[in-house]
Amino acid sequence: MEIYKDLSNPESKEFEKLLNSQLSKTKIEEGKIVEGKINKITDKFVFLFIEGLKSEPVLDINELKSMGLKEKIQIGEKISVLLERIEDKNGEVLVSASKAQKIQGWDKLVEAYEKNEPIMGKITSKCKGGCIVEHIETGSLMFLPGSQISDKPLKDISHLMHEPQKFALIKLDKVRGNACVSRREIISSFKKEDKAKIIEKYKVGDIIKGAEVKGYSSFGCFFNVNGELDVLVHLQEISYSRVNHPDEVFNIGEKHDLLVISVDKDKLQVGCSVKQLSEDPFEHISNYELNKTYKVKVVKIMDFGAFCELEPGLSTLLHSSELSWTKKNISAKKMFKVGDEIDCVITEIDKEKRRVAISHRLTLENPFNTFEKKYPVGSEVEGEVVNKNEYSLFLKVDNLDIDAFLHCNDLTYLNKGEEELTKYKKGDKLKVKVLEIKIPEQKIRVGLRQTQPDPFDWFKDKKIKQTITVKIISSDAKGLVVRPEGCEMDFLIKKSQIAINTADARPNRFTGGERIDCAIAELDFNKRKASLSIKLLEELQNKEAVTKFSSPLSGKNLPFSSLSEELEKKEKVKKKDD
Repeated sequence: MEIYKDLSNPESKEFEKLLNSQLSKTKIEEGKIVEGKINKITDKFVFLFIEGLKSEPVLDINELKSMGLKEKIQIGEKISVLLERIEDKNGEVLVSASKAQKIQGWDKLVEAYEKNEPIMGKITSKCKGGCIVEHIETGSLMFLPGSQISDKPLKDISHLMHEPQKFALIKLDKVRGNACVSRREIISSFKKEDKAKIIEKYKVGDIIKGAEVKGYSSFGCFFNVNGELDVLVHLQEISYSRVNHPDEVFNIGEKHDLLVISVDKDKLQVGCSVKQLSEDPFEHISNYELNKTYKVKVVKIMDFGAFCELEPGLSTLLHSSELSWTKKNISAKKMFKVGDEIDCVITEIDKEKRRVAISHRLTLENPFNTFEKKYPVGSEVEGEVVNKNEYSLFLKVDNLDIDAFLHCNDLTYLNKGEEELTKYKKGDKLKVKVLEIKIPEQKIRVGLRQTQPDPFDWFKDKKIKQTITVKIISSDAKGLVVRPEGCEMDFLIKKSQIAINTADARPNRFTGGERIDCAIAELDFNKRKASLSIKLLEELQNKEAVTKFSSPLSGKNLPFSSLSEELEKKEKVKKKDD
């Protein structure tokens, strides 16, 4: 093969010039969008010519048709494609028309979004939650939420399908490449200008005549004003009376006068009131006095009480705590129904907070006052056991709606209260003594044992250190259980009080049934407490013996009486011998 090294000839210079000029025209780079010219068409593919490439890229005809480029599938037409690979492993060029269209379309969408400009599109299909909109200029697909189709609910949107119209770009996700559009904003933008002009007509204090009820919500009622503006009357502005829902007061299509109470030019909203066109019934509160009884009408029942009206529009609260003297946490539903007229006493009037409190129980006689008048403290009364718990009984007295409290310690003087309590059941009738009445606390305490003789009275003529005779009932590690003769109560002589000598202070020395003497160590009538001691009796007897026999004459009779004298004699003899 011959190699030409001489490039100075005119032909070589001309070739170099042509080659450089051709390469400078087109810079081929992967990832760039380039234009290709159709130079061949088959049943399935389209072949493109792109300057600077060594081979012809191929496009699928179906891809072009799905992009809406069917009309461009002709020899000589130019199509923009994305150059993905200049040469793959098979030596072929990879291009994509759809990706090029997406990139070009996205750039235009970003530009429109940044400039806040509307775009032209058409609704092509419905999808979950909204519709798919195609950008007419680039063919990019965007999402139209159902809430953004129109400024009012539409049951049928068939008249909007495939019709070119303006849309506002409301959201762009550059990471995912998603776009969200709104038709509603375009409609509202035109209406907003008109609505601003309409709202300019209104100011606070104006009265709107004959506004028509358009619709309800949980927070108020909407009125249409002259077919050009919708205004809201909040639930609290409907009536001075308590209103649960607007349909309690208004019907669709009715016409009412409204008072303008607020105008928001930024949000283009007008707030109105119906109740402020009428006189405030709270101004009549001066006609009512504290602690006087009035007829009220129950208008609403709640878990915590009932709302009542002194007169139409003048509402008051009857709390559940003011329903009954005796029943706590009682439900108003069990006592009244809506529409009932009941007697109540006004207990509070707060003009600043516009609040009135009432009480129903104050119109009823307090059963605790009735009980105190009929059965003062110290009197005896018969009651029936209506309830019982682990430490007390509750008695109903004289058909009054009151339960008197009887503690187990007030059942008997003799046994333990808990043991005595097991003997009683519901329905038992007992004659008891009234021990305490506390009207503010709504409490009455009674006792059963107070109606019986007190066995502790046996000690009335006794005093401390007096000797008494007792019978041993039983013994255990703690000591001796004994009962004084003539007394019905049992007492415990503690182990430490059985004898002076510790070795003799053993409870098991006694088997039970023995009669022994002991002394009264402690006596307290207020606490009904008495302590007995054998040890004290021995100490008293020893002291008495020493006192009685401690003289010299009496000492001679004792076997150890001369001991001291003998010791003295021995000491004298010893000193003489020394």
